[in-house]
Amino acid sequence: MSGGGLPPAEGCDRRGAGGHVEDPSYEKVSTGTTGHAEVVRAAFDPDVISYEQLLDVFFAVHDPTTRDRQGYDVGPQYRSIIFYEGEAQMEAALRKIKALSGFFKPRIVTEVKPLEHFWLAEPEHHHYFDKYPQDPYCQAVIAPKVSKVIWGFRPLLK
Repeated sequence: MSGGGLPPAEGCDRRGAGGHVEDPSYEKVSTGTTGHAEVVRAAFDPDVISYEQLLDVFFAVHDPTTRDRQGYDVGPQYRSIIFYEGEAQMEAALRKIKALSGFFKPRIVTEVKPLEHFWLAEPEHHHYFDKYPQDPYCQAVIAPKVSKVIWGFRPLLK
């Protein structure tokens, strides 16, 4: 997010995790054939922002009720998934899903799996929204999510 973001913003990376292909390119992940989900990995300081707060943001900016789809993006790479690191994160994710389950219809289909490996996106995909804010995809898909974070999580913004 331009002009600041959530406290872990400097530690956010994107690309893929959870697949069967070693070091797939962004283009390969985008085909839906590698088994990877397109994900964001946020490095965070739990003394500044809690994992539970990051889960709140996660559930606010995407649809946890659709299999293999986020808006107009369709395919297994767009499935709703949380990759956790450690038992505490797994338990927190499962608690959050249980707590939110009554608020979503249809039901939450978010997968919760251990992070085995995260593949970092190629440099041209880093800070994509900051570089190309006028791109039609950024305007139609990313900007509304950024707006949700700005308005819904203002106290967490730095």
